[in-house]
Amino acid sequence: MWRNWAGDQRCEPAAIERPGGVAEIAAALERAAAAGQRVRVAGSGHSFTDAVCTDGRLLSLERMDRVLDVDRASGLVRVEGGITIHALSAALARHGLAFENLGDIDVQTIAGAISTATHGTGARLRNLSAQVESIELVLADGTARVFSASDADPTAFLAARVGVGSLGVIAAVTLRAVPAFTLRGVDAPRPLGETLDRLEQLGEENDHFELFVFPHCDTALTRANNRVEEPPRPRSRLSAYANDVLLTNHAFHAFCLAGRALPRLIPALNRTVTRLAGSSARVDRSDRIFASPRLVRFTEMEYALPRERTAEAVRQVMELIPRCGFQVPFPIEVRLVAGDDALLSPAHGRPTGYVAVHMFRGMAWEPYFRAVEAIMDEHGGRPHWGKRHFQAAETLRPRYPRWDDFQAVRAHLDPDGRFGNAYSDRVLGGISNV
Repeated sequence: MWRNWAGDQRCEPAAIERPGGVAEIAAALERAAAAGQRVRVAGSGHSFTDAVCTDGRLLSLERMDRVLDVDRASGLVRVEGGITIHALSAALARHGLAFENLGDIDVQTIAGAISTATHGTGARLRNLSAQVESIELVLADGTARVFSASDADPTAFLAARVGVGSLGVIAAVTLRAVPAFTLRGVDAPRPLGETLDRLEQLGEENDHFELFVFPHCDTALTRANNRVEEPPRPRSRLSAYANDVLLTNHAFHAFCLAGRALPRLIPALNRTVTRLAGSSARVDRSDRIFASPRLVRFTEMEYALPRERTAEAVRQVMELIPRCGFQVPFPIEVRLVAGDDALLSPAHGRPTGYVAVHMFRGMAWEPYFRAVEAIMDEHGGRPHWGKRHFQAAETLRPRYPRWDDFQAVRAHLDPDGRFGNAYSDRVLGGISNV
């Protein structure tokens, strides 16, 4: 049995293999072909879709977690696909390097994060896959090929940067790191209306800006992270535990449990959580500021919107929740990223605002998510590949200017659809449709 982190996606593959290198990946693919099985690859299971689920052969890259090469002068770092962002960030720090931007969760494997276009926040910064310089895929026939930005025709590279697990097994990637830097992170409440009015300005004024807002509240909980020329000042273990585990996770979990048991209390509970959040400031190594532990289990949907439509979409979601009587104990999250050129990046070709909605485990999520998705559709939204959505290939194709280019690469690299499953059939279409 395989299950994801949230526990709401599970499958029983015919076989689960844990290859330790390219040769073992190729051998696993040969066995799959002989058995007529399709193949999917699992990272850390932190996606909320059924992207990994298969009744065929499932490969886990947990044994392929090494740093292969570090060139501090150029900032180029080659790693195996199964290394987690947390482990890689620690390794980079030992070499005086860092990711230029990260999301707020760092347990994903680098292969999984790239495949789903995982992102952080920063109006001038692109998502994680845009930091990839080259990518090594093991194809369905067992051959290994490297695709890079310097290829004469980079189309396959632009496809592989966000491949949704459909092109091959990511054995290794080369990333562009930057010199290690310190961030000053400031969490502060702001009036929601004013914050949304100034969203683009706040994004431009800060290196990294995001906001959270609980339904039934008119206060935005903002987070601004900016580079400073200061040494890191790590918190004590006790302070980190008190804030990140006791308050942010255990106390919030208790509020969610209360809301699930007595939904009529959710508006009051949300207002209480917002009041308790308060203001704080930290100065530390960048990856420690970016990432926070997530112990409360939930499911999530996230959409990438044209940035100028983001604030209005948030207002509509906030109005939707009380109007439709949805019981939502989790906040709405808003982040900003720069556009990029990966063929299936949700931020392809446009400055982007991301809007994410969540639901506590064990509570009804589908009616809420479907209603929110209707709003995102109105604004030209593209779903995050690792988060829940209800789109299909027919509805996604018009949203991606180079959709057909991706499909041509897919048909060339995996003509028999070896790296498919029900999820890829639904959201990408079958190979025969290319």
